[in-house]
Parts: sequence; structure tokens; C-alpha cells
Amino acid sequence: MLIKSAELETVCGITSKLPENDLPEIAFAGKSNVGKSSLINALMNRKSLARTSSQPGKTQTINFYKINQELYFVDLPGYGYAKVSAETKAKWGKMIERYLHRSKQLRLVFLLIDIRHEPHQNDHTMYHWIVENGFQPIIIATKLDKINRSQVDKQLKLIRQTLDVVPGTPIVPFSSVTKQGRDEIWEFIQTYKDYEREE
Repeated sequence: MLIKSAELETVCGITSKLPENDLPEIAFAGKSNVGKSSLINALMNRKSLARTSSQPGKTQTINFYKINQELYFVDLPGYGYAKVSAETKAKWGKMIERYLHRSKQLRLVFLLIDIRHEPHQNDHTMYHWIVENGFQPIIIATKLDKINRSQVDKQLKLIRQTLDVVPGTPIVPFSSVTKQGRDEIWEFIQTYKDYEREE
């Protein structure tokens, strides 16, 4: 997709009211430091619109990026960061749940998993939480450039088995360095953004 415009339009904190958007929303969920901001920047052909950080747990809000005046990317708070208090983690969890429950425009959820590691219990919980909210998340296996090609199939199988994914769930290997997987992710976005959700 040719990106003509991309802007951060709305930032929602724990107590903020969610926006009443009239354009399709594509959400991105994932553990802290999994590469969510890097992925969003790569998809938007921007270097730093989504704020990347060496500090995990930095995204503590739901950020709505308006793309080409025709859809939103929704960056959900990173989860599973050890230095955050249990109370804060619970609040982030409720914020994500509230969004999944209430957004009328949400069409697709991408769940990001670091391809180098076995998914954590938090990843398993988030995957099944998204499914229970009526979505079939597409898995993006990030940091592809950090492993050898010979390891890729083994790691994808590990992700599939550990998360206990619904049969047929796509897993897209992605690298923000080489941009491998970017076009495939955009194909999913283009396909799903025009779906009408059943109430």
C-alpha cells in the first residue's frame, strides 16, 4: 500500500474514553519489547512515528494512528513487563479488554511473538483472550533477522504448539530490518479492513 499520510491521532490512557471512530481498525498486541513499534513504523514507511524504546513497557496507552484517511492502526499496551507493578499490569489488561469488547470498528488483531523464544504464558493467555473476544488473531513472528534460516521452521512450529493456536492460523515471519513479511501483512490488512463484523 502506498502510504500518503500517517499520523498519531488519539492517545487513550487507563481512564480515557475510547474514540468513536468510523474507519476500520487494525490492532497490534504483543509483549513488551517484541517489536510492535518497529513493525508499525515499517508498515507505515516511517522511521519513528510509533515510538520505539530500549525500555520495555514504555507503551502504556492505546495509540490510534490514522493511515491514508482510510483506516487506523491501534497500538495496544505491551504486556508482561516484569518491572511494572501487578496493579498496573491489571489496569493495562482491563484497558485492552475494554478495547476488544467495545470497539465497533475493530476488524483484525495481530499478535506479535518474538521468533527467537518459546512463547511465554502471557502470550498464551493473550492469544486465547483475543479468541474468546471473537477474533481470530494472525500471529507475526518478529525479529526474523536475529535467527538463522535453518531455525525458522522449528521456531514457527514451537510458536504454534506453545500457543495451541486454532488450526489454519497464519503465522507471518517478519523482520523490521529486511522488511521480510511486510507485503504479506499488508495483504491481510487489505483483506480484513473491509469486513463488516457481526454484532
